[in-house]
Amino acid sequence: MFKRTIGVFIILGAISCIFSNVIAQDTQYSQFYAAPLYLNPALTGASELTRVGVNYRNQWPGLDHNFNSYSAYIDHYIFDYNSGIGLIFNGSQESMANLSTNEIGLSYAYRLKLSEDMFFRIGGMVSYMQRDAFFSDLVFGTQIDIINGTIGGISDELNGIPIDSHYSFVDYSVGGMFYSNRIWLGASAHHISEPNTSFVEGQISKLPMKLSAQGGIKFDLGGGRRNYFTHAYSERSVSFAFNYKQQDPFNQLDVGAQFYLEPLVLGVWYRGLPTKNNLPNNESFIGLVGVSLESGLDIGYSYDATISKLGLKNSGGAHEISLTYTFLWGDAKSRNQRGRTIPCFKY
Repeated sequence: MFKRTIGVFIILGAISCIFSNVIAQDTQYSQFYAAPLYLNPALTGASELTRVGVNYRNQWPGLDHNFNSYSAYIDHYIFDYNSGIGLIFNGSQESMANLSTNEIGLSYAYRLKLSEDMFFRIGGMVSYMQRDAFFSDLVFGTQIDIINGTIGGISDELNGIPIDSHYSFVDYSVGGMFYSNRIWLGASAHHISEPNTSFVEGQISKLPMKLSAQGGIKFDLGGGRRNYFTHAYSERSVSFAFNYKQQDPFNQLDVGAQFYLEPLVLGVWYRGLPTKNNLPNNESFIGLVGVSLESGLDIGYSYDATISKLGLKNSGGAHEISLTYTFLWGDAKSRNQRGRTIPCFKY
């Protein structure tokens, strides 16, 4: 019963975003480096190979209704132009209020060599977004006849809004990243035009700009196993990283570590801010396990253990899965042209 009550309040909050000026927020992924174009358009082509990836997130499965997000992308690095190009598709769905958001975007990034050991990438993205709301399955108070004990139908419009509402707009993002063989530091800005997302004609409900900063450092642990055929040693490393996001009126900090004992990847994250307005602001602890195969296939799974007031027992946390496949597309000699790739997390 308590979980259902929480779910109802969350859904009512989502519906209020449609009829008022409540500010919408972006989907967040725990494995944000497994969705590189979504994190920062400067990461387009960052593998300096061809890369295909998909992500799926199930948020709060313990509630009566689902919050699902998914992303798919492909990017490719063009050596002759030091450039990366990419295509991304993002989507999110909320089951009870039948709200969905879909996005398709094109991204581009350019790599600049600053010194023998330092590089800078700058990128941008243009995307087309559509929001859909389907109210036909909802029951509003005005439909309930208390005297006769019946529920009436819903008209073709709801306070001037069609039952099946659609709204689309063009969106823009930019980003940059410095990196060497051990460190990386980047920043990105999404929704820089702050587009209007309201279904109500004449009403303004802006999607606020999202600013983020991400960075980290990688340490080589050495002592990996030697491959009998290639004579190369398997990688053993540990990385520490942060990801800060600010989208009015919310902000959030993720800090964590990832261990790579080739082919096994283990990671842990803390999400939240130790204090905000002099009050605790903790959201979740995140555990990750993954495998990075020599074939170029990376598989990751993470679980968010909720530590906020919502509670793990009520929310069920969050499950997330990612698949990434990296391969060489084109002239095999290009493999020898690879520069220094970003030493960031795999997931």
